[in-house]
Amino acid sequence: MITSHSNGYVQEASGQAKSHRERAVDCPGEEGSLVKSPHCSAHMERIQHYQEELRKRREEDSRGKHDIDPNASLRLKKLSQNPKVGIDNPTFEGKEKVTKDTSSQDPVAELEELLQALKWAQHCLTDAQSQQDVELIRQLLAKEDFRNAYTIYSAVSLQKSRVSPTSALTVQAEDLCQEALMQAHDSVAAQEMAEENVTEYLGETVKLVRLEKARDTPLGATVRNEMDSVVVSRVVKGGAAESSGLLSEGDEILEINGISIRGKHINEVHDLLQQMHGTLTFLLIPSSQIKPAPHRQTVMHVRAYFDYDPSDDPFVPCRELGLSFQKGDILHVISQDDPNWWQAYRDGDEDNQPLAGLIPGKSFQQQRETLKKTITDKSREHQGKLWCAKKSKKQRKKSTPNLSKNTDCDDIPTYEEMSLYHQPASRKRPIALIGPTNSGHDELRRRLLSIEPEKFAVAVPHTTRNSRIHERNGREYNFVSRAAFEADLATGKFIESGEYEKNLYGTSTDSVRHVINSGRICLLCLHTRSLQVLRSSNLKPYVIYIAPPSQERLRTLLATEGKTPKPEELKEVIEKAREMEHNFGHLFDATIVNMDPDQAFYELRRLIDKLDTEPQWVPTSWLC
Repeated sequence: MITSHSNGYVQEASGQAKSHRERAVDCPGEEGSLVKSPHCSAHMERIQHYQEELRKRREEDSRGKHDIDPNASLRLKKLSQNPKVGIDNPTFEGKEKVTKDTSSQDPVAELEELLQALKWAQHCLTDAQSQQDVELIRQLLAKEDFRNAYTIYSAVSLQKSRVSPTSALTVQAEDLCQEALMQAHDSVAAQEMAEENVTEYLGETVKLVRLEKARDTPLGATVRNEMDSVVVSRVVKGGAAESSGLLSEGDEILEINGISIRGKHINEVHDLLQQMHGTLTFLLIPSSQIKPAPHRQTVMHVRAYFDYDPSDDPFVPCRELGLSFQKGDILHVISQDDPNWWQAYRDGDEDNQPLAGLIPGKSFQQQRETLKKTITDKSREHQGKLWCAKKSKKQRKKSTPNLSKNTDCDDIPTYEEMSLYHQPASRKRPIALIGPTNSGHDELRRRLLSIEPEKFAVAVPHTTRNSRIHERNGREYNFVSRAAFEADLATGKFIESGEYEKNLYGTSTDSVRHVINSGRICLLCLHTRSLQVLRSSNLKPYVIYIAPPSQERLRTLLATEGKTPKPEELKEVIEKAREMEHNFGHLFDATIVNMDPDQAFYELRRLIDKLDTEPQWVPTSWLC
């Protein structure tokens, strides 16, 4: 059993993790994964046979008519004892005689016949559960309160079947009509269920819930087994259960459309509900948990900073509802009621995804990634010490790892909250081109600058070296003293910096902001380690990763430029690109594979132009 709803998930054995404790009641799953009960089909056949026998008996009983029993209620008895006042209506004399002839059977006799039929049905059933159910019905029929209620029901049914005059002929008839109407109202109210009705059943407080389930709308709930009970484990956003608000987590399902659920495996419940459509009537024991007051759910938009496949996750509570996604996808989180497993939609798939999917919560994902990293580091540390000499017993004493000292959970990228942002026409977002050497990102920047110099520009870098004769301050470089450079570097004003021949060079945020204020688009070619500094500024960069093609295609492209790199140099470019994408891919807004320089340039222009016409997802922290 998996404890996926607690932070102590690591205490469960991985071998048991595949036995999911939840099952989506009407989501398709792998047929081979279902655990079938060998008695399920036979039990269903007996239930259907029994229901058919009851239906035939009800049809036979409904053909007869019954007289009013004056002892059915005190008021009816009093009315029957009063002397008759008024005149008879001859119109109905013949019909009343016919009715009396066809209504000779007493309601008590009918109940006796029904008891005999139940006794026969109990004898025919073989399993203990069905016999117990029949015995409970027999006990109900034997109660005096039920017999009195059935007598009143028979009297009201008889009155409803008769043709009555349009107006009362006597005062007693009018009183009798009002009494019958009240009894009919009570009878109908007892039989017709509202959306939700709390009552008593076999000594327990239960509620009756009626839901409408269409073929194209899933019920949207998961169930789990607790001993012999089937309990609602979670209500999923987007389903009929969630829209009705009548099913709650922790409710125990006793019956569905009259079929007993207690004792069934969750896979049997899944199969049963897969075949049911239209009106579903649930008999439930309400959850003892205090139901929170309904509140408006706030949708949180996040960008995923890791890949996720629920089929490879042994801790996902319901694999059928797990939502797969890739690094960089935008997810719309609509429920965080379970802090370990959020409910979300993937951006662009809302129409094809009727139910919300389950994704790991941020804290839950950080904790298990921290644990995974700690175990990996310990393993590497152990392997690195195998060559060492044996230590003393005192040195070999084991110590409990402190996760807070080894790894900070907040440093592990999981999700980042995002918001839509449409750049103003007067303040263009800077474009940061990222890629390994020889990927072509620097060539693409030069091509943009040469074609449209009035639209694109570069930030003027800072340096501590002396200016040359042809150089002018603020055009080729911003010439500053070493002390001023180091002071700005200490306050985080430089996006990137370095030293060359004892002189400092760097690109400052002020230089980028100067280009933005001029109304042009600032083009940057940066190292990946500069991305965090750039993103922490208020410049709102748009990061495009220029990925190299295959090794053979890269060799051909470089040959057209007159370059003849060695095979190991080409391999290093490919490996460097993979490393950059693995470590920093969650910070890329778009990726262009430079298979062909002209196609890559066209795609780059398209992405830049799109910033003017379409809003883009940016970290919410940028807009605060």
